[in-house]
Amino acid sequence: MGSVLLVLQLIVAIFLVAVILMQRSNGGALSGLGGDSGIGGLISARGKGNILTRITAVLATLFFALSMAISIYFSRVEVKTSSIVDGVANSAAPVAENNIPAQEENAPETSEAQEESANPQVPVAE
Repeated sequence: MGSVLLVLQLIVAIFLVAVILMQRSNGGALSGLGGDSGIGGLISARGKGNILTRITAVLATLFFALSMAISIYFSRVEVKTSSIVDGVANSAAPVAENNIPAQEENAPETSEAQEESANPQVPVAE
């Protein structure tokens, strides 16, 4: 059910964008803010809207209704407490055993090679 709602939401959103882009621009998008006659255009017969405006209103209402339905549906769905990562960790290959040979008790703690690598000889320029 959730995937059906999401697909419908996507289709409505695509149609809504297409219808909005098909509408004619009047060029005075922010004219109502500057004291121009923008508010009069909303009340006039021309401001009532044509078929594209009505379709936009219907699609916007449908978009909001679907958004509410999706949020209500997914708020009631049980949340899984496990993660995909948990499944991968459980099915992973077993950890290899530690096969490092034990050091002999009589062996010196550091060898000469280790001491040389710790203090490398650097030639000094004269």
